[in-house]
Amino acid sequence: MSHGENQPVIVVEKSSGIGSFLWGAVIGAGVALLLAPRTGEETRAELRSRGRRLRAKAEDTADELQARLEDGYERAKARVEEKFERTRKNLSETRAGARDAVRAGKAAVHSAREELERRLADAKVARQEDAEADLDVDDIDSDDEDAVVSEDEATA
Repeated sequence: MSHGENQPVIVVEKSSGIGSFLWGAVIGAGVALLLAPRTGEETRAELRSRGRRLRAKAEDTADELQARLEDGYERAKARVEEKFERTRKNLSETRAGARDAVRAGKAAVHSAREELERRLADAKVARQEDAEADLDVDDIDSDDEDAVVSEDEATA
């Protein structure tokens, strides 16, 4: 075997994300502790201590994340409720406006109908008066014709 075959080979895989980095850091720290010049008891105590700190930090991070999520949820909920109430108010105002417009339309129709009926009644009265006046004129004309005929007969 040649000298180059006994050399260790390092394979580097590219991956994205911080998770891989953190896992590498944890594993590296664990290996460093295991290989450190300490007794087994000291190493185990150190690992327990770091584990507790890591767990506490993870819990703090989880609590912070939960608080942020709850805060974001509450703000989003408040915005949705505000928009919902604004929409409900606008709808109520629109309905009220539509009701007022319908009432005004009905009142205008009723008023126009009354005016039309009044004009129709006035026209009927005027027509009847004209018809009666025509009859009176016809009676006067026929009386005049009778008188003319009577005069003609008398002179004849």
